[in-house]
Amino acid sequence: MKFVLSCAAGLTIIALLWASNVTFSGDHSPQDADQSKAPVSLATRKADKVIGRHVPNFILSDFTGKQIALADFNDARLIVLVFLGTRCPIGNAYVPDLVDLQNRYRDRKVQVIGINSNLSDTVEDIARHANAFKINFPMLIDDQQLVADLVSSQRISETRILDRRHTIRYKGRIDDRVGYNFRHEKAHRSELEEALNELLAGMTVSVAETESQGCLITRRANLRGAGEVTYAKHVAPILQNRCLDCHHPGTATPFSLLTYEEARDWSAMMKETVVQRRMPPWNADARYGHFSNDLRLKQEEIDTLEAWVDRGAPFGDKKDLPEPRQFSEGWLIPQPDIVFKMPLKYTVKATGAVDYQYFVTPTNFEKDVWVQAAEARPGNRAAVHHIIAFIRDQGSNETQNLPYVCGYAPGEEPTIFPNGIGLKIPAQSEIVWQVHYTPTGKEEADCSELALILCRERPSRPVQGGSALNMTFSIPPGDANHRVVSSSQISNDIELLSLVPHMHLRGKDFRYTAHYPDGRQEVLLSIPDFDFNWQHLYRFTKPFPIPKGTTIECIAHFDNSAENPANPDPAVTVRWGDQTWEEMMIGWYVSVDAINGDVPPKDPKTAP
Repeated sequence: MKFVLSCAAGLTIIALLWASNVTFSGDHSPQDADQSKAPVSLATRKADKVIGRHVPNFILSDFTGKQIALADFNDARLIVLVFLGTRCPIGNAYVPDLVDLQNRYRDRKVQVIGINSNLSDTVEDIARHANAFKINFPMLIDDQQLVADLVSSQRISETRILDRRHTIRYKGRIDDRVGYNFRHEKAHRSELEEALNELLAGMTVSVAETESQGCLITRRANLRGAGEVTYAKHVAPILQNRCLDCHHPGTATPFSLLTYEEARDWSAMMKETVVQRRMPPWNADARYGHFSNDLRLKQEEIDTLEAWVDRGAPFGDKKDLPEPRQFSEGWLIPQPDIVFKMPLKYTVKATGAVDYQYFVTPTNFEKDVWVQAAEARPGNRAAVHHIIAFIRDQGSNETQNLPYVCGYAPGEEPTIFPNGIGLKIPAQSEIVWQVHYTPTGKEEADCSELALILCRERPSRPVQGGSALNMTFSIPPGDANHRVVSSSQISNDIELLSLVPHMHLRGKDFRYTAHYPDGRQEVLLSIPDFDFNWQHLYRFTKPFPIPKGTTIECIAHFDNSAENPANPDPAVTVRWGDQTWEEMMIGWYVSVDAINGDVPPKDPKTAP
């Protein structure tokens, strides 16, 4: 299996960048007519830090039932999110201005998107409203208040401007023309349009926050009765099922959520990260593919956690507690047949950057073996960022472009193949360890391990690997949306087991598309908001059939502009390279031969 991993790909690369938690106050006093003539500073008001917040991809339906994602507008230079309702007088007064704004700025790649987060508005109400006002931009139904939570919107007529990275650059009102107790024929200040013009000119927004006036949006989570949500009955099961695989003692996560006291003490941070969809991390577009390791929380789970925190994190009745989960220091796979250790104990320095470390361990296998399950386990979870284990021929000095065995990152599951499927390790092979260490502030030591369970008999379907990669790209300085394409031709009927897209710090988005021999196309996986820190292996819920003659095409975009906060240097031309300040474009896939070579045609609407 030529499954190549040569840098910080990993399976899931964990980097918990927790922001400081603050409290939002959404109850504001109306402005009078004189105050409306100048922007209102929010510097002295305790509020969510919204400016600079990244908005993850979201998917909502419009009033026709069509699903529309934020990622569908990745070509836009700027996106204006505006919260509207069908019965709010202030919001309705601004609809003609928004229609005009979209007409005037469309050629400058500005996209207006209407968001309706009101509990009282039905789909029929929104459809009638959009038709009556001749709305010329998408009008999306946010009935679960996902987007309202993502951008901390409290009122109808509030706006947010997102840049190409979907970072909020402006928050507030459209202008000062309409308020609770005034209505002018013309605006004195049009802060939304001023912000658009400044951003389009490459400038910093001079007035990035203004106070909005409009009808308050009643929050769904606030409608649950006081005391109804408790840790014992409602929260503990969610944490057990969704969070504890990473958040328990001995892992690389910054804190544990194993006990009530730990969950209570971290409750404010928990609320912020789940409401903003930063945790659990999962960047795949939900419209494409079904994956067994999907980490996303359901909306009702998020609502429950939010309501629990808002009500003071009550414990509840002890008898409602679920059976506690046990986390041993042992293996996650059953009893291994073979355990390999790194050839030495490595000392991790206290501070600074640590280059990737490579170690080699001989297998001493006298004959070929077949692997049913594999698990890499760090010797020091606090210091080990990720492990990738490869195999190579005895005596080789190669550390790149090697067949892959398995990897480790906090929260990632071991590699376990179904019965009849296995990975071949040739006789006398060597294990090559690539280990990424993260200094903790004090000297650490590590000696990691790799465990294997062997197939009891030769598998009928060997694991195979392939990739669609492009090594010839050249990303110009300052290019915010550089397109790179790669492809791989499938020569026999196969079933895909998993996909692993890989880029570095300038990676923006990544998509796999199958082009079938009969002319059909199907998106297999889309990562509209690629994050170098969270590079998952996407495991199909069931093997995904791909017929002979299919071309797997991968399209990726890179952001080499100054707007990319992770960009090491927007002034340089970027080409292929192993280091993170260079780039890669690889669409790996893991597969097996189709059973009896038979892959029936599929309807893309019903594909897994």
